[in-house]
Amino acid sequence: MQIHQVWRDRFLRAALMSVLVSGPAAAAGDVKLGAEIFDAQCSACHANQAGVNGVGPSLAGLSGRKAGLLAGFKFSNALQHSGLTWDAASFDTFMTDPGKAVPGTAMAIMLPAAADRANLYAYLETLKDTAAAIPAPSEASAPSLKGPTQAELESAQTSTDSWLYASHDYAGTRYVGLRQIKPSNAGSLRPVCIYRSEQASNVQTSPLVYNGIMYLTFARTTIAIDAVTCREVWTYVWQPKGHEISPTNRGAAIKDGRLIRGTADGYLIALDLGKGTLLWSREIASAASSQYISAPPLIYDDLVVIGPAGADFGPKNWVGAFKLSNGDAVWKFNLIPDPGEPGAQTWADQAALQHGGGSIWTPLSLDAKAGVLFVPVGNPAPDFYGAARPGDNLYTNSIVALDVRTGKLLWHRQTVPHDEHDSDLSQVSPLFTTRIAGTRRDVIAVSGKDGLLRLIDRASHGEYYKIEITTRTNVDAAPTVDGVHRCPGLLGGMEWSGPAYDPVHNSLFVPAVDWCGVFKKTADAPKAMKEAHYYGGSVTSDPRAQSKGWLTALDAATGKVRWKYASPTPLVAGVVATAGGVIFTGDLNNNFLALDARTGRKLYQFNTGGSIGGGVISYAHDGKQFVAATSGTVSAFFGGSGLPAVIVFALP
Repeated sequence: MQIHQVWRDRFLRAALMSVLVSGPAAAAGDVKLGAEIFDAQCSACHANQAGVNGVGPSLAGLSGRKAGLLAGFKFSNALQHSGLTWDAASFDTFMTDPGKAVPGTAMAIMLPAAADRANLYAYLETLKDTAAAIPAPSEASAPSLKGPTQAELESAQTSTDSWLYASHDYAGTRYVGLRQIKPSNAGSLRPVCIYRSEQASNVQTSPLVYNGIMYLTFARTTIAIDAVTCREVWTYVWQPKGHEISPTNRGAAIKDGRLIRGTADGYLIALDLGKGTLLWSREIASAASSQYISAPPLIYDDLVVIGPAGADFGPKNWVGAFKLSNGDAVWKFNLIPDPGEPGAQTWADQAALQHGGGSIWTPLSLDAKAGVLFVPVGNPAPDFYGAARPGDNLYTNSIVALDVRTGKLLWHRQTVPHDEHDSDLSQVSPLFTTRIAGTRRDVIAVSGKDGLLRLIDRASHGEYYKIEITTRTNVDAAPTVDGVHRCPGLLGGMEWSGPAYDPVHNSLFVPAVDWCGVFKKTADAPKAMKEAHYYGGSVTSDPRAQSKGWLTALDAATGKVRWKYASPTPLVAGVVATAGGVIFTGDLNNNFLALDARTGRKLYQFNTGGSIGGGVISYAHDGKQFVAATSGTVSAFFGGSGLPAVIVFALP
């Protein structure tokens, strides 16, 4: 009781002092009073000595340290994600109400009086620890694990115990030769584990699985979990070094003990696959150039291939290769040409090249045997004001085929010249071989937001068929100042998850969004501004209640429709086909779905508690087949609900 009386007296003195101090925090605190507050309020959980961590981290060296970073202590995801650097202002805000300042933090103590916060921070500033922060990695640090190897990546199409690329394999087949789950027993599926993040973010990521570990990206965070139990193995949180235009991330790539991913502030980073520690980082894009990185990279030998997104902000985009070992640049191909380069002649106003757009935001594909890389290039900018960029605007809305080793252009095919509706070409997979008119042909399925799927010959570059995968009306009507109604709308057609290919039954399973809208252009030509949308107009989508989706099964050789599954919501989730004759996907009503691959009949449905708009994958472990679905809020456009999560299903 005597100790409590002493502290009460001190608290009253500090409270009186706080009344006399103007502003949210005292300009300079009292170190002695701060030490007393530390002893009474902080010492039960925190040490004031460097390197001594208890229930909470040591507070030595707090001043100037990034929140959530201290060697030897595991912080909550909330604090790791906070982006705070501790100074008088951030400390004052945090200690006023920790739960409000950093939702999800484990910190429960608050200091209502401004003088108390100032005094405590003044004391903490005296606790120096030059070695407190986690040391920066040396460049090209060696990873702790081996694999996956180049041979494993090239054989991923037939692998059943892993999922090694965002679309499963270089060819982007999204097919797994597993048959344990089949139409006769799919109704018995049950969730076996769930991993849920503490931090809110959009979920469009494609998980990877290798050697029983699943790798996920949610905004700034990269996570490794046990693929059978969902137990966390490690978590890494990127601390942004620049402005982030858009936080969405759609996945990573793995090879030779390294996980490679992009960041929203334009960095390409390599993490240790076994530990989750940073091996190297390279700034390859920036918000200052209206760019960010959202697409999953593709790794081939010692090359990491990636390009920036941001077309809606008016960048001049490219695709390039960087060394896996250290991030050094190897080659670059301009998706918006420089003046004088091939393709520049399709821009009548050469000044428009400087803000021409052309995003990379969805998976690439690769014919590894031939060494041909296929790149899906997004829309030109400004999106809706075509008069600002007369011409066909290469290489926007094109499939671009490059030599993967050198970046040399081999061929291209543009699907929507002079696009005025944001009709990105979003998918350049799957690659497969099929018999057409009695002859075996190497082909590629190409699809996008124009609501069409095309089958292209990889040798002749000719088109075998073109199939509507969603509602298409008034498609060629240019935006006007008053507005024109068109289908697909801004969000229609094929988004970031592409078709799956079943080689046994020669079937394509194609997800799509059916959502129309009114397209308008501005009365005057827009001006490109730093870190601002360069639309030149707008789209008013039809009411959300009118949006829906389709999953269409096609004969891959002819394009003939075998069946269509009508979804009450847009279908943007991953689709995986299996040898067992079951298709797995999900919808924005939180439902994980299993469908009969032969008929499209629904076999199983489970409410995951979050919208499903990211990757859905299947893999085996110790002879048992699992299916994993990501869930959570999808985007500002598509909405959705739930914290980022992955739910794993299996038969009992």
